[in-house]
Amino acid sequence: MSTMIYFCRRILVSSIVLVITGSLYADEKSTETAASLPAATPASQQKKEVPPHVVELVQGRLSLPVPGQWPVVKPRNRIIKHEFSVPAAKGDTVPGRMTIMSAGGSIEANIARWVGQFRTAEDKALGEKDKSIQKIKIGQLEVHLVDLKGVFQDQPRGPFGPKVARPDYRMLAAIIPAQKGGTWFVKLYGPQQTIQKASKQFQAMIKNIVIAEPKG
Repeated sequence: MSTMIYFCRRILVSSIVLVITGSLYADEKSTETAASLPAATPASQQKKEVPPHVVELVQGRLSLPVPGQWPVVKPRNRIIKHEFSVPAAKGDTVPGRMTIMSAGGSIEANIARWVGQFRTAEDKALGEKDKSIQKIKIGQLEVHLVDLKGVFQDQPRGPFGPKVARPDYRMLAAIIPAQKGGTWFVKLYGPQQTIQKASKQFQAMIKNIVIAEPKG
């Protein structure tokens, strides 16, 4: 009888040891698995894609995909059809400004006027290193791209208002000649760091102009 009790105790002890060992092993594997998994990114830190503002020009024959991160603002005057605020880069105190409008005058005359709105820090006319003018083809359109930097002679109150000198400014502009729809001017200007940060988005916006297929 005592022998049987002895063996029963041995079996009971062995069972308890197996249960404890198995539990510890399972906990260890669970910890290893959890540690090997990448940490989840909080929802607040995940970047959400913002759809673009689709600006239709020439009664929908041209569409311009303006970056969705650039807020729509009320145009300063009636000449401007669409206006957007471009978020300031770190270190800049004011945002950039982008306007879309249709106007008369030759392409060359408008470019010359824009160049004349900039001066060097020494109050001289811009040299070649401070300006770039080129042409690109987008479908059947020949688009002029202008890049200027220096001291910008801003006129926040309109073309007849007083001038305000803005040092370290830059302008990116595109001139889009639309057949039977006039010439459209897209201008982005502001502090150089802000415009530099937005430059790739501006270029992508222009190169991704959608030209509607003619009906019929």
